[in-house]
Amino acid sequence: MNGLLLIQPRAEDIAGQPILRPLPSARCRSVGPFVFFDHMLAQDYAPGGGMDIAQHPHIGLSTLTYLFEGELQHKDSLGSDQRVGPGDVSWMTAGRAVAHVERTPPHLRRSGSRLHGLQVWLALPQALEECEPSYSHHPAASLPRSEAMGVSIILIAGAGFCLQSPVPVHSPTLYAEIRLAAGASLTIPAEQRERALYLIEGEARLEDHDLPQHGLAVLPEGEEPLLSACGECRLVLIGGEPLGPRRMYWNFVASDAQMLERAKQKWAAWDWPRVPGESERITLPGA
Repeated sequence: MNGLLLIQPRAEDIAGQPILRPLPSARCRSVGPFVFFDHMLAQDYAPGGGMDIAQHPHIGLSTLTYLFEGELQHKDSLGSDQRVGPGDVSWMTAGRAVAHVERTPPHLRRSGSRLHGLQVWLALPQALEECEPSYSHHPAASLPRSEAMGVSIILIAGAGFCLQSPVPVHSPTLYAEIRLAAGASLTIPAEQRERALYLIEGEARLEDHDLPQHGLAVLPEGEEPLLSACGECRLVLIGGEPLGPRRMYWNFVASDAQMLERAKQKWAAWDWPRVPGESERITLPGA
């Protein structure tokens, strides 16, 4: 298969949680509306510990958190206070301005816990970049799925594989978790203009290419390659219609540099919606 682009993620650490981040990269800034992709590597937290990301801002994007193991408590400036478990979708559209907190819930902080999951950011269409912020939670049981011939698909967001997720995306989107039994195969349809596969665990091949674990494989437009499992494996497929270039600074995404500057100034001045009951916040980098 010609034109396959393989992106190796860079390692990051957020409040003690190890992260792999293939998007954005110098070789690929986005895939469809997806402008940011964080793989929260499996991490064991001892009793008394946990992930704790203080109040921080967003504009111009939607965040989607999807866990394989563990739980997170989501709180935001809209008043949302939601516990997010494995297989749930936590969907927050920042629009013109939102702040939120992500942390291990108290009951798991007492007992100790394990966290493993993904967080992605999706850019908003230009007409919606400064929309009213919103939040919705979608339990695992509400997500459509299919199983056949050793292939299990959960449609996390958007549409694909004859499935439609209830997550209220703002542009054509595909986000699916795919599990293959050993020896199973799946043709990746060209339902979306841009697509990429990320191998979370196991061994898989795409046509004649071995997929690197924790690598992002950006697929050639219009092709429908065959994905084959060398053993049991788990992947996610992201994609959709591209929205055009986006500028990014810290937690802000915008099509216009002036929007980023306004957001920087407002957060630095603490002129921002606040999460009820929260006083600690993350300061603007360099401030």
